[in-house]
Amino acid sequence: MRKVRREEILDPSTYERSREEVRAAVLQAKARRRVHVGGVLTFLFENTATIRYQIQEMVRAEKIAREEDVRHELDTYNELLGGPGELGVSLLIEIAEPEERDRRLRAWLQLPEHLYLLLPSGEKVRATYDPRQVGTDRLSSVQYLKFDVRGEAPVAVGCDLPAFTVETRLDEGQREALAADLKAG
Repeated sequence: MRKVRREEILDPSTYERSREEVRAAVLQAKARRRVHVGGVLTFLFENTATIRYQIQEMVRAEKIAREEDVRHELDTYNELLGGPGELGVSLLIEIAEPEERDRRLRAWLQLPEHLYLLLPSGEKVRATYDPRQVGTDRLSSVQYLKFDVRGEAPVAVGCDLPAFTVETRLDEGQREALAADLKAG
């Protein structure tokens, strides 16, 4: 997937003038790339537009002005995008009740190893992830994943952790959005 380039990041005053329009477009893009699995996992497939928005919002919120700081944000957020033929995902583990969330995050240390995208052929493509996201006794409730789908849009997202086996089929709009992202890459 194409990375966000420096020249795409607007200066704060220019961004402020178009912020609401940009926000509306990105929220619409995110809606087509958000997949709920098992009632507690939300997969947000990232693309150049969603990452550019996150960088722009960070620059705005933190009042980042120094060039090296803007470039640091670019480097940091661009890591979330998949490379050629890959899909990058921000995974949110959304369990409202604190005690239940803590219990599951402790029990689900191997969760990232059990996440997959199902290709039309039936092949399950496993997530790759930074092991630093997994503590020794507890999983972080936000995970950043990549799936090397070799340019092929998935048909489902799933988890085959023995204590939590679920799968969600992607609708046509979701498949089209991911296929377009892979082609744009």
